[in-house]
Amino acid sequence: MSGLSAAAQAAIDAIEAGPQGPAVGAFFDLDGTLVAGYTAATFYGDRIKGRDVSPAEFLRTVVTAADGELGGDPTRIAHVAFSAMRGESEEAFADLGDRLFRSKIAGTIRRESRALVQAHQRAGHTVAVASAATKYQIAPVARDLGVEHLVCTQLVVEDGQFTGATDGPMLWGRHKASGVRAFAREHALDLAQSYAYGNGYEDVAFLSSVGHPTALNPHRDLRSAATRLGWPVLDLSDPVGGSLVAAGRTAAALAGMNTGVVAGLAYGLLRRDGKEGRNLAVKLATSVPMALAGVTMDVQHRERLWTHRPAIFVANHQSSLDIPILGNLLERDFTIVAKKEARWDPRAIVGSVVIDPAYIDRSDPASAHATLDGVVERIRGGTSLMIFPEGTRSPTPVLGPFRKGAFHLAAQAGVPVVPVVLRNTGELMRRNSLVLNPGVVDVCVLEPETDWDVDDMSERIAALHAKFEQTLATWPSAESA
Repeated sequence: MSGLSAAAQAAIDAIEAGPQGPAVGAFFDLDGTLVAGYTAATFYGDRIKGRDVSPAEFLRTVVTAADGELGGDPTRIAHVAFSAMRGESEEAFADLGDRLFRSKIAGTIRRESRALVQAHQRAGHTVAVASAATKYQIAPVARDLGVEHLVCTQLVVEDGQFTGATDGPMLWGRHKASGVRAFAREHALDLAQSYAYGNGYEDVAFLSSVGHPTALNPHRDLRSAATRLGWPVLDLSDPVGGSLVAAGRTAAALAGMNTGVVAGLAYGLLRRDGKEGRNLAVKLATSVPMALAGVTMDVQHRERLWTHRPAIFVANHQSSLDIPILGNLLERDFTIVAKKEARWDPRAIVGSVVIDPAYIDRSDPASAHATLDGVVERIRGGTSLMIFPEGTRSPTPVLGPFRKGAFHLAAQAGVPVVPVVLRNTGELMRRNSLVLNPGVVDVCVLEPETDWDVDDMSERIAALHAKFEQTLATWPSAESA
């Protein structure tokens, strides 16, 4: 994975050179380690927003938090929260965890932490999240990272509802270390060969449980302890936020997009060539905003974008930035398929003027079928199609399943599919964000795939999905691509 810091890459190299196999454990703390920030605050903020926190509970929380900061028991605040959950549905709370992950927590996962997890997985290690948090906070993160095991605080559930009590101690401090040792015994792990990552001073006992501890983005006291104990300290970058400068550049980029569209269409009117004007509008409306926002592209195999035209260009989807990136790559003579609700989206109106999207009414099968028949005719007439087979933006770099629509269109129109793998767009412009941050978008155009047929379509889609996953997991170097 390119773009990692030298320190993160050195840590990954050490993992790859170290002991391999499932007898080696790799334990990751959650809050402040895998994710930037604290998931409990996200859950509590949602409860406050939903007016589910009474004034009495809020006062108890504030007082308990202050007591913890002044030397009292720092776990008491969690027990206040657990008590307030008495009578709540476990299923509903688990659903809340999934919702908050998609909308808020997914964007806080550190890219380099993900790379560390993947390095341990490639080494065949037994990877677990070890945290004082509950599984309702951890499980969505763990699923996204492909981590099976959780060592965490357990809540008592009776008849599908929380009782407000914990099943055993909260896994904080020495109790987390005990939980890790118990897990190691159960799974026959060699702790002397194992790894652990944590960020707080309370993690000293936990980190001391293994032979390869790392203080990751540590608080001051843990940083001092790591120095005394000779532990490595690893400082990773947090997900990029929306700064005022980035917001200003984003506003300039939007203005540049509109200006580019107007300039291109005006050129077409002067030349009495509407098609050429629309193509110039696309070029200006994508290149000018990217330049103003400080976004560049590192493209491997750009020539494959032109060897098979018309074609259906399929790409993974993480961000609103994906469409202008693909538009800049394709340059001319293409359109997209969009749901009818997007017709009046202010962000899409400008683009619809120049690429004339095919809007699908999913509630009316006959209308949708007729629209797609029209798309097939446009493709046969020389217009390429841009489409995202995942169907919706993913909140993280993890690839979602591919729907078959794009590939059926390729079979009907008799044109190839050109796969375009995008990386970093979700980091530069988060899902649902209106702010575009400067940076480099990595692009790898895979070999075009021809001769699509319904008989082997499922197998070919699965194989293509695997190629996307492989490319994202082990990004090819410029020399090897």
